[in-house]
Amino acid sequence: MVSEKMYELGTKKSTIRTIFEFGRKRAAEVGEDQVFDFSLGNPNVPTPDFIRDAAIDILKTWEPNTIHGYTVAPGAPKVRDAVAKSLNRRFGMDYEGKNIFMTAGAAAAITISFKALCEAGDEFVTFAPFFPEYRCFVESVGGKLVVVPARPEDWQIDFAAFEKLLNAHTKAVIVNSPNNPSGAIYSEETIKELAAILKKKEQEYGHPVFIISDEPYREIAFDGLMVPYIPKYYDDTLVCYSYSKSFSLPGERIGYIAVPDSVTDFGAVFGAIAGAARVVTHVNAPSLWQYVVARCIDEPSDISKYVENGKLLYDGLIEAGFTCVKPQGAFYLFPKCLEDDDAAFCERAKKYGLLLVPGADFGCPGYFRAAYCIKTEMIRRSLPLFKELAAEYKKG
Repeated sequence: MVSEKMYELGTKKSTIRTIFEFGRKRAAEVGEDQVFDFSLGNPNVPTPDFIRDAAIDILKTWEPNTIHGYTVAPGAPKVRDAVAKSLNRRFGMDYEGKNIFMTAGAAAAITISFKALCEAGDEFVTFAPFFPEYRCFVESVGGKLVVVPARPEDWQIDFAAFEKLLNAHTKAVIVNSPNNPSGAIYSEETIKELAAILKKKEQEYGHPVFIISDEPYREIAFDGLMVPYIPKYYDDTLVCYSYSKSFSLPGERIGYIAVPDSVTDFGAVFGAIAGAARVVTHVNAPSLWQYVVARCIDEPSDISKYVENGKLLYDGLIEAGFTCVKPQGAFYLFPKCLEDDDAAFCERAKKYGLLLVPGADFGCPGYFRAAYCIKTEMIRRSLPLFKELAAEYKKG
């Protein structure tokens, strides 16, 4: 009667959402101050005043039909021009408005890109740990997700394992840096090696192998680290971006796909993106928020709270006896569990009010994700509980 696949997706929520909903229910039972919810990557830094001021000014002074009406499907021309010019200033690109396709956030950008590229038998490669929804997005367009095992010592790419998984069916490689869930930033050396391998494979296979760069955390990089802009290193790159994290706008769903002129057969690729957007009923990205981000596009992101929270949680977990690679960006820690069964570990953590996400969902059993985009005081109060949890394991 209905699609079994769609029913499964609709009734079996993601682990992250399930834990988040459990946390809301538990908080109603025992009080908010007794629940330490590290499950959801929902930015806790307030939306900047300049965003609010721009939205109010536009709402008060612009024609309502402009604010609330349709734009053309790829986005308002002036908005696309503004995005292109900003990227040119920041990364030395030569984009024009024609290279930008505005989307309803990064999830739409990624899914549209998968849909635009995918043909029968195509494979999309990603690196563990990875955002779990990649599997759903890839399979929804008829593709196969291939996962490269993790390199836990630094969360960079295991290139020997990567090359073994490439074949003539490989259509694209998904890169997420800064990474959800590890917080790792792929170094320039890593990106150069990735680009060199794929250039050779393109020649060997006789067709382009794209990189889809998923970049919602680009602005959240610590200690002055540079996040390499992949189109500078590899021609066949599509960049999927969202303002959800940089401007704390996750509920407004606004982002873009950047398609450089350098991609193989630019016209065909951009046309396929437009067609894919049409098929998934993407009429246009929200008009008001297109205009708002265009006005605020070069304003800085405030990451100070994430720096503070990340250091506090990392130092606290290390002191408690956990093993963890120090995050370089985003707002997640990805420590090793204190037992091999990550699901059992996260279930035991619930006894202390600690809501953590098992690493198996991210392709890394034996680890857990803790999102620290929450109130600093909550992290501070949670640290003794992590110590109690660790002490329970030490007792055996």
